[in-house]
Amino acid sequence: MSTTKPPTETVAIGTLEEPKTGYFRNLIKAQAFQILLVLIAIVLVFSALAPDTFAQWSNFRLIIQNASILAVLAVGMTYVIITAGIDLSIGSVLVFSGVVSAMVMRAMGGDGWGTAFVGILVAIACGIGWGLLNGFLIAKAKIPPLIVTLGTLGMALGLAQILTGGVDIREVPSVLTTTIGYGNVFGTIPTISVIALVVVVIGGVVLHFTRFGLHTYAVGSSELAARRVGVKVDRHLISIYTLSGGLAGIAGILSLSQFSTTAIAGQSQTNLNVIAAVVIGGTSLFGGVGTIVGTVVGLFIPAVLQNGFVITGVPPFWQQVAVGAVLITAVYVDQARRSAAMRGGSQSLWRKFVSGGRRT
Repeated sequence: MSTTKPPTETVAIGTLEEPKTGYFRNLIKAQAFQILLVLIAIVLVFSALAPDTFAQWSNFRLIIQNASILAVLAVGMTYVIITAGIDLSIGSVLVFSGVVSAMVMRAMGGDGWGTAFVGILVAIACGIGWGLLNGFLIAKAKIPPLIVTLGTLGMALGLAQILTGGVDIREVPSVLTTTIGYGNVFGTIPTISVIALVVVVIGGVVLHFTRFGLHTYAVGSSELAARRVGVKVDRHLISIYTLSGGLAGIAGILSLSQFSTTAIAGQSQTNLNVIAAVVIGGTSLFGGVGTIVGTVVGLFIPAVLQNGFVITGVPPFWQQVAVGAVLITAVYVDQARRSAAMRGGSQSLWRKFVSGGRRT
């Protein structure tokens, strides 16, 4: 009796102290946290090189404002990639939604909120329509996401050019430009950034604290296992791509508000920039892993690099080199972790992650 009691007491004491150690170990090992450290280091370097220009609130405000539209798109892309999918069409859907919305508002006439509200609804509806098409073809027709979204990328952009004759529409209700595009909250915070923050927060809460988010991770981890436990995978995939399309529609109206034009030729690299940000932030291209926080951090790395290079006089082409290097490194780290998981067994790796590296 006396020989077994001390170990029991030791285990009990250990279980009370271990959660704290495990939490901090998990935080340090998390790829999103490591990318955050990289972002902080980049900010500190540029702040030291240009303290009078880069390290100013006005400049940080500009960076945040420029990243806001991409942040809205990145939320939807995070969901898509967690399910082991891809959506190459978001840039074109953004353009198409903005074009149709601008045409409807121009036909209605007026600069008030009535016209603007209709335009907002039209943009979101267009995005949802393209998302539904993507989701149905992927989930029901079983066409690979790469092929489907590559096809709708061309279709959406081509239809936008057909509708406009390749000429941007510049008639945008002034209320959108003055209130959303260049408006401020509390005198200094861009309204467009506040809208993006709301989308990010809602997206994060849904992904991490709801059944919908749990099913998203389940589908990405193992579609077959998800089906066996009762997840309606086809319906869920359709919902995910519809969400991505709807957010692209929101981004379309935000872009229209910010630039006062449809910018048909200005979104050719948007999809790749968003995918890069999501992957840099720790979302695995193989599915089942990812966070909204990591996506936001990954989004700001190219934004800060571009801004910092411009301010310090470095040719902007180096920004593409730097982002490409970070992207390759992020994918390499993800593959290394997956290889370690396969060698050690997925269950033992999961236990190790949850326990912070403790033996169980």
